[in-house]
Amino acid sequence: MFELLSYDFMVRALIGALLVGVTAPAVGVYLVQRRMSLMGDGMGHIALTGVALGFLLGTAPVLTAIVVTALGAIALELIRSLGRTSGDVALAIMFYGGIAGGVLLIGLAHGSNASLSSYLFGSLLTTSPEDLMLIGALAVAVLLVTLALRPWLFALCHDEEFAAVSGVPVRVLNLVLAVTAAVTVTVAMRAVGLLLVSALMIIPVATVQQVAGGFLKTLLAAIGLGAVVALSGSVGSFYLDTAPGAAIVVLAILVFLVVSAVSGLYRQLLQWNQRRRGHGRLPSDSPA
Repeated sequence: MFELLSYDFMVRALIGALLVGVTAPAVGVYLVQRRMSLMGDGMGHIALTGVALGFLLGTAPVLTAIVVTALGAIALELIRSLGRTSGDVALAIMFYGGIAGGVLLIGLAHGSNASLSSYLFGSLLTTSPEDLMLIGALAVAVLLVTLALRPWLFALCHDEEFAAVSGVPVRVLNLVLAVTAAVTVTVAMRAVGLLLVSALMIIPVATVQQVAGGFLKTLLAAIGLGAVVALSGSVGSFYLDTAPGAAIVVLAILVFLVVSAVSGLYRQLLQWNQRRRGHGRLPSDSPA
């Protein structure tokens, strides 16, 4: 069981998976609360352009992805808040523009499909010590923002108009949340890839929401579940010789399905028990 810890690359992969599993749901809980679950996908497509730009310029693709994705997130928020374009239309523009820009730039850079696929589908086992340091720094920044600003971000996501009336700096927080989501995408792309990053941001949150009560409990439980799923998926991929990113996402979906089935059955049993008790009281409560 512990033989995988004898490999340095696997130790780095597990640490990277843990960091990603913790940070992705920490941002995803706000996106779900705001009904913007697909925002992670949009950010992933923009990050594809950033990765391709890194190949074209001969710089670190992760760094260019951070810059491009952050700028794309800011542009998305400004279009949504200042323009007449709705949020779903702005996301669609981000989807198509990110894909088109990435394909165009990777063609100009003459980058190999193998290099690009490692960012599209994740390449956790090739995480270098430098990558791990960068992922760790970004993860700490994301957790500081999502936890320290929790009361204000919750107010923003729960009711933006009421938050603005209450004196919450809505526009600033919108930009902070957008940039934080962009940074989270670049953190997670080494583990699960740009095409799957949104799954790790959303699925643990959707799973926990079925059983947890209250926003803080949901936030903490989603972070814990994300960490467990990321580590378990990475370990399973090692023994099954499969892609870690795909294993992590499939495991997250399986957990979601199991929790959905169990919680649904539990609610049905409670309703049946309440109806049975109600019917049992009818004879004694009826007039003689």
